[in-house]
Amino acid sequence: MAKHGLVRDLYLPNSSPFAKLLESCLRSRSARDTRRVHARILMTQFSMEIFIQNRLIDVYGKCDSLDDARKLFDRMPQRNTFTWNSLISVLTKSGFLDEAARLFGSMPDPDQCSWNSMVSGFAQHDRFEESLEYFVKMHREDFLLNEYSFGSALSACAGLMDLNMGTQVHALVSKSRYSTDVYMGSALIDMYSKCGSVACAEEVFSGMIERNLVTWNSLITCYEQNGPAREALEVFVRMMECGLEPDEVTLASVVSACASLCALKEGLQIHARVMKTNKFRDDLVLGNALVDMYAKCSRVNEARRVFDRMPIRNVVSETSMVSGYARAASVKAARFMFSKMTQRNVVSWNALIAGYTQNGENEEALRLFRLLKRESIWPTHYTFGNLLSACANLADLLLGRQAHTHVLKQGFRFQSGAESDIFVGNSLIDMYMKCGSIEDGSRVFEKMKERDCVSWNAIIVGYAQNGYGAEALEIFRKMLVCGENPDHVTMIGVLCACSHAGLVEEGRHYFFSMEEHGLIPLKDHYTCMVDLLGRAGCLNEAKNLIEAMPMNPDAVVWGSLLAACKVHGNFEMGKHAAEKLLEIDPWNSGPYVLLSNMYAELGRWGDVVRVRKLMRQQGVTKQPGCSWIEVESRVHVFLVKDKSHPNRKQIYSVLKMLTEQMKRVGYIPDANEFEPYDEQSKSESTSCYPMELPVDAAVG
Repeated sequence: MAKHGLVRDLYLPNSSPFAKLLESCLRSRSARDTRRVHARILMTQFSMEIFIQNRLIDVYGKCDSLDDARKLFDRMPQRNTFTWNSLISVLTKSGFLDEAARLFGSMPDPDQCSWNSMVSGFAQHDRFEESLEYFVKMHREDFLLNEYSFGSALSACAGLMDLNMGTQVHALVSKSRYSTDVYMGSALIDMYSKCGSVACAEEVFSGMIERNLVTWNSLITCYEQNGPAREALEVFVRMMECGLEPDEVTLASVVSACASLCALKEGLQIHARVMKTNKFRDDLVLGNALVDMYAKCSRVNEARRVFDRMPIRNVVSETSMVSGYARAASVKAARFMFSKMTQRNVVSWNALIAGYTQNGENEEALRLFRLLKRESIWPTHYTFGNLLSACANLADLLLGRQAHTHVLKQGFRFQSGAESDIFVGNSLIDMYMKCGSIEDGSRVFEKMKERDCVSWNAIIVGYAQNGYGAEALEIFRKMLVCGENPDHVTMIGVLCACSHAGLVEEGRHYFFSMEEHGLIPLKDHYTCMVDLLGRAGCLNEAKNLIEAMPMNPDAVVWGSLLAACKVHGNFEMGKHAAEKLLEIDPWNSGPYVLLSNMYAELGRWGDVVRVRKLMRQQGVTKQPGCSWIEVESRVHVFLVKDKSHPNRKQIYSVLKMLTEQMKRVGYIPDANEFEPYDEQSKSESTSCYPMELPVDAAVG
């Protein structure tokens, strides 16, 4: 039987029947059937034919039988360019790039297809620099660049976010016959988008004669990822007006833009469109985008409903819910969702740590970081940003330094790039400044490889808040010399620095020169100026500035003026400021207390009684003052007139001695500032206690 089959094969005019059989093997992705066809070919006169052997290499490779492809290549006595290209293509698609590079280097006569395989293969496996090296060499060797060459090169430029190289490739495209190709235009928009050049992406889009859905999607995604997100919605509307129907990519990008804008109304409209179309209803990516959108719009119940209806969920879906619960201050719900996750990644951990930090549960954020380390999860720059924020909120320098050690071990260089980690350096500066360690904060700032506006703001505000006004202003001058444009936060830091240093003229100058930097003073800047003028005793000027504000002054502005009036003894203006404060916030105890103290200083005890009676009638209570100090890893918390501390006798004894010394040098304390300790009044006191610093709150 086999003999008759062999005789029949001998009479075949060519190898086309075997080529068709191999095509069938390729469709079924069957390496086993390919080997059976190969065995049959070996029994025919076509066993050494280059064409059929090349086809075998190609099919073996596409059926994931790389060893068979290699063996056949090595046994071939004669090879042509297609033979080499077949194996190179198989190797690059399988990820064996170094072997492909060695084979390409030994190839006697590479052609356009060979070069394209190298350019695309390296680009597809994220080895973008080498992909572009092959592209440049291909161009230098005068091979014709086609849509595959350009597409792969643009993909590599996008991966590297190399705008300079991308622009050069664009120039080559413009000189080729692909300058008006719709697919090339879409690839250019995508490249410019990933390089952050929105203007160039817009220019390419505007110059295109023909556009397809991919083109529109590329521009919508460009705006969604780079901003302004509002433009993404407007482009979507224009696309619909042109008669194009959106696909799941379009809708996912538009929903993400709604999430960035917290545009709930538009998000609801897109969601309604999704629900009307069967093919979109169960799409995983689109479902994840909707969960994220509702979560960011603080509609966590709607997010949960979408989540519960999803037939398939992944770690992205669950992480979006964790983040949504945390943002809605439901940290317990976020933790419960986190505990139920079947799979967690570092983004999930970051979402929960950020939730604890944002909701003031900083000790729990630190404990969670320790748990992350125990589970061998590799932290990212976002992890450390939240960790340092927790340390800053606790003003715990010891924990902050431990966190800094972890940052150094991670190898962060504080520079921009595909994964910019500049903000980790900014978080370090902020943490050290809030912990009062000016030298450490300044050292981090000086050692940063790159700085952005936030870096300058952190150091300027840090110096200002710690009372180093002159140093803050000097840093501000250096910032301007370096060509960095200040923003609103910068100017708040500068005005605070002037206030702390008593530099009234400089403060006026910086306030009125804000428009030179393209900035319009906001309410916070007016508050800083009122504080500056109030500290300097320029009360009339401060009052006039408040009345000239283009927006309604809030309680903070009037409170600043009231405090200044008390310091400088201007009763009439203080009374006016207190009345304004009570109109805005009648439940705030601050104005009552300050007004009462001002009456007491004037000896108007009847008015003191009247103010305090009004407080009682309004149901306003003054929260007791609180302070704390850490001694040998124990935090001691004190409330006003506290009598419950275990060392209360020694504390009040020292306080009494200090008060007597102050009196001897001429200081007369206000009434009720000090009351000697009385064991009998212990029952009237509010609590005060030493608090052990939790061991597992440490970051080590």
